[in-house]
Amino acid sequence: MTHFGQPSYGLTRTLPAMDHDVAVERVTASLKEQGFGVLTTIDMESTLQAKLGVDLGRRYTILGACNPPMAHAAVQAEPAIGLLLPCNVVVSEEPDGGTVVSAIHPGKMFMVVDNPDLAPVATEVERRLTAALESLPTA
Repeated sequence: MTHFGQPSYGLTRTLPAMDHDVAVERVTASLKEQGFGVLTTIDMESTLQAKLGVDLGRRYTILGACNPPMAHAAVQAEPAIGLLLPCNVVVSEEPDGGTVVSAIHPGKMFMVVDNPDLAPVATEVERRLTAALESLPTA
């Protein structure tokens, strides 16, 4: 099994001593402090086991995070932007212990839209997601 890594299209924080379930709780609370609600929670490990009978080998949760004022501004600037919403945040258990949290990088995600009116929204969402990740304790 490979490690989660540091994707170029994500904002990532490693929590070397944090349990997966605790990390999901802390990430959810940290996102809330930045104005995001978690609209969806997908347990990939259980889903793949139930649908395919395969063992992912680690806890892997996808949180669909939404900041309503930012989502509204994005839809006003680009009506089809809902195709890229909500912002996904992944909480992944590492094989050697600990957890990695990674959020979609809004600036890179919105680049595919090529609408300069989205730049301020992407910048603000990135600032808030970065703040949420940076507030997580690494020890």
